Amino acid sequence: MLSMNPNKALWEKGDFTRIAATMRESGEALVQRLGITKGLRVLDLGCGDGTTALPAAKLGANVVGVDIACNLVEAGNKRAAEHGLTGCTFQEGDASNLEQLPDKAFDLVISIFGAMFAPKPFEVAMEMVRVTRPGGRIVMGNWIPNDPTLVAQILKISSGYTPPPPEGFVSPVTWGIESNVIERFAQAGVPAEKISFARDTFTFNFPGAPSAFVDEFRRYYGPTMNAFEAAEKNGRAADLQRELEELFTSQNKSPSKDTTSIPATFLRVTVAL
Repeated sequence: MLSMNPNKALWEKGDFTRIAATMRESGEALVQRLGITKGLRVLDLGCGDGTTALPAAKLGANVVGVDIACNLVEAGNKRAAEHGLTGCTFQEGDASNLEQLPDKAFDLVISIFGAMFAPKPFEVAMEMVRVTRPGGRIVMGNWIPNDPTLVAQILKISSGYTPPPPEGFVSPVTWGIESNVIERFAQAGVPAEKISFARDTFTFNFPGAPSAFVDEFRRYYGPTMNAFEAAEKNGRAADLQRELEELFTSQNKSPSKDTTSIPATFLRVTVAL
């Protein structure tokens, strides 16, 4: 059942649309490189409010977005309607059990920083393969563990303030390790030579100073919200704030101190079925 998935509470917490708004340009740029043609059937898994789903639909694809968080599904449907995109619908679902979707239904499955956060990575790989037609493709964007750039460092810093995860927990960033990706898709019947990897960049653009951008994460991004709640209990919230502000400021590439532009490296995975 969906209610059993701890990720539901994590992503319904706060308001991820506030963070997603800073990722739109990169989402669009990534989709432009995927060779999407009119009528292509696309599944966007862990779609949030449509950072990649809407640009795909604008290129003429028929897009189904699936996300664990009902507030993000609602926000996605609202954005699609505002843009007049009738071929783009969002629904609630769990990346490790897409029971509502038929086999071989999609030409392209994309999951950009989405399915990587779902528990049970082997089931996630299995489900992505199941719903993709033979000759179709899967494209994932995954953050890389210990990468020096933004998101990996936010997650790393935050983990220093939160209690250890429950037994059996598989870190989302393990999807950023090539050998893990190969192993997970191998169990789903995909040979290693069908999988290719590239380093790619997503840039976060925020119309305020880096410290104000940290506040957005503190208020609206589930994992950072949890880290601050834990830090507050230990009287360490100011330390966490300082660490994050130092990180955001040092990585800001904007020529102005009053705006923020931070590139983050990720692993782009392409699986040819």
